[in-house]
Amino acid sequence: MDIDNTSQAHPKQLSIVVPVYKEASNIQPFLQRLEPVLAKLNIQYEIIFCLDPSPDHTEEVILKEIERNTHIQLLVFSRRFGQPAATMAGILHCKGQACVVIDVDLQDPPELIVMMYHKFKEGFEVVYAKRNSRKGETLIKRFLSFIGYKLINKLSDVYIPRDTGDFRILSRRVIEEIRLLQETHGFLRGLVAYVGFKQTFVAYDRDERFAGQGNYNRFTGSLKIGLNGLISFSSRPLQVMSISGAFFAGFSFLLGTWYVFQKLIGINLTPGLSTTVLFITFFSGVQLLSLGLMGEYIGRIYDEVKKRPMFILDRNVTHDSLMKKKETTKENKCEYL
Repeated sequence: MDIDNTSQAHPKQLSIVVPVYKEASNIQPFLQRLEPVLAKLNIQYEIIFCLDPSPDHTEEVILKEIERNTHIQLLVFSRRFGQPAATMAGILHCKGQACVVIDVDLQDPPELIVMMYHKFKEGFEVVYAKRNSRKGETLIKRFLSFIGYKLINKLSDVYIPRDTGDFRILSRRVIEEIRLLQETHGFLRGLVAYVGFKQTFVAYDRDERFAGQGNYNRFTGSLKIGLNGLISFSSRPLQVMSISGAFFAGFSFLLGTWYVFQKLIGINLTPGLSTTVLFITFFSGVQLLSLGLMGEYIGRIYDEVKKRPMFILDRNVTHDSLMKKKETTKENKCEYL
């Protein structure tokens, strides 16, 4: 994730990082709400769309917006790496003194950036948006989210604020510290919590998506995020499994002792084939669960040891590069004619 960055000498005051995939219908409405907010702040800014190659017209829509607004930039990846990797790419490429991460679906209101930026100017290194309510989310997703945050904060080595997403503003200092971590799992909430520094929040009510459908699975998406956060920032699940193993081993020893005692005093052994089957299946399940958990940790170790990049950039499109490409294309056509 080591990317050369000369942001210290760059005049940009605020970078807006927007990961996108199959969001063609949301780009223009998003910019129509975001641009007046940035104009109100009266600062130098850049908007970086981070695009996993999409089967729809998301790229074409963004390219048209780049022609209109010189502050818009597009990062296109070589293949789909996922939202966490896209978000991290935008953060590591941004040149602003601060960076806002926000989704394009307008569930997170761009108008909140004004309040977040003022908090940042007060001296906070991180200002995250905390949800009071979650419109448009299923009961199952809310339940999984609640359980996920509960488990992470109970077992994790760092505190990750509840009811928060990636919508937040990060100072340049925090961005540079994240760059040094060199981790590939891309769990931004956990990385920011691990880095620390002075943090605060702004509360808001989350809206429904403006258009289209989310790209996360409504049942397993939150579960995967929670599991990633738990395993990436805590080894306590392994400790829990060790304690559970010791408990069940002790229980089995006591049960065996009871059977031997019955035999010695001449009492018929407690009958029950069903009990035997139940114990075998139960302990088999515990063993498989423990092996699966160990596999999750080993898999992450394997990914980190390989040192593969979190993302591969296909091209970086700015207003200048787009105009230059168009001029070159025109000249080539004229020469051909």
